[in-house]
Amino acid sequence: MSNSKPRVIKEFEKLDEGTQQQIKLAYPNGFAGHLVFYTNKDGLKVSALPFETDDKYYLVKMTLAQAKEIVREDEDYDDSGNLKSSAKSEYSEKFSDLDHMADYVADDSSSSDDDDDGGMDDDDLGMTDMGDDQDDDMED
Repeated sequence: MSNSKPRVIKEFEKLDEGTQQQIKLAYPNGFAGHLVFYTNKDGLKVSALPFETDDKYYLVKMTLAQAKEIVREDEDYDDSGNLKSSAKSEYSEKFSDLDHMADYVADDSSSSDDDDDGGMDDDDLGMTDMGDDQDDDMED
């Protein structure tokens, strides 16, 4: 992350549609396995999905349960929690001219991990596992 970029902390639903679509393209296999934890200004440990554009660094606030629910309810994702090829094609074409999306658009082989079930595991985070019971109680 570049120190000169403003950091935006926002809920997924409050992001504009274009940013939501870019995030879906960046995380075609769902969000749950990519959450990070940080301590907010009130000293509470919260989780968020990181996403960087050319001019901003986003921390999209969501719990593990919310990450799974967003994907489950989104029509762009299939029943297995993967971005549908039609949505992937549409968004790839739509955002191919954005520098920060070039890696996601050009190389979708890196987005699939053979031993990743889409869930948040210790090996996905490199951080302390907070447990499912705390995920629903996190606030910002």
